[in-house]
Amino acid sequence: SGLVHIKNPHLEAMEEDVLYHLDLGTRTHNLPAMFGDIKFVCVGGSPNRMRAFAQFMHKELGLPGDGEDLADICAGTDRYAMYRAGPVLSISHGMGIPSISIMLHELIKLLHHAKCRDVTIIRIGTSGGLGIEAGSVVITDTAVDSSFKPQFEQVVLDDVVVRSTELDKDLAEELLSCSKEVPDFPTLIGHTMCTYDFYEGQGRLDGALCSFSSEKKLKYLKRAYNAGVRNIEMESTVFAALCRLCGLRGESSC
Repeated sequence: SGLVHIKNPHLEAMEEDVLYHLDLGTRTHNLPAMFGDIKFVCVGGSPNRMRAFAQFMHKELGLPGDGEDLADICAGTDRYAMYRAGPVLSISHGMGIPSISIMLHELIKLLHHAKCRDVTIIRIGTSGGLGIEAGSVVITDTAVDSSFKPQFEQVVLDDVVVRSTELDKDLAEELLSCSKEVPDFPTLIGHTMCTYDFYEGQGRLDGALCSFSSEKKLKYLKRAYNAGVRNIEMESTVFAALCRLCGLRGESSC
């Protein structure tokens, strides 16, 4: 049917669903009227970046006005920022798996309550490249963990739950095709490694702690490259897992 799925039987018994970190709710807002025609959701780390992206989309879509007065739909909270340009929703997710996970849970419920159909969600952001030209755009085919496995592992209560992290390969090819219209940015499809940390987790030598040598770091990064990894960031595994489980056509482009 193209609807966004939610995999939580408890929601049906709730009189009201409060999307706390978005400052929205099913009783306080008419979500179908506000968001029912959304077709694309673009998410990225920084609130300022996502505002600039919404303004860019406003101009690209030829919408009335200059887009300078776009309102933050989540202005009642300082956790995330959300802007709308026609059928495109632009939302910040902060940095790291916990932050994007909270936003995605509430975003997916928002799309479900709004009865949105055939939604495509794309994460746009920065990442560290691995063995590729600086300034390249990496379109993710599969998100992998720090052991190069295509999975997102989470402890739920005291159970270890493992979820698949493959993204929409047709969408990846579609984005790669679109990239040929923008020759200034080398673009490729590859695995994206997602870590829980910016410093030691990504092999950096300049954190407050460092428990490995530069030689061990280089050996690890070469193994990652040989496993198909072309960039490293901190959100893609949970993004891929939730999109896949909830029927969202999802992709990551960094």
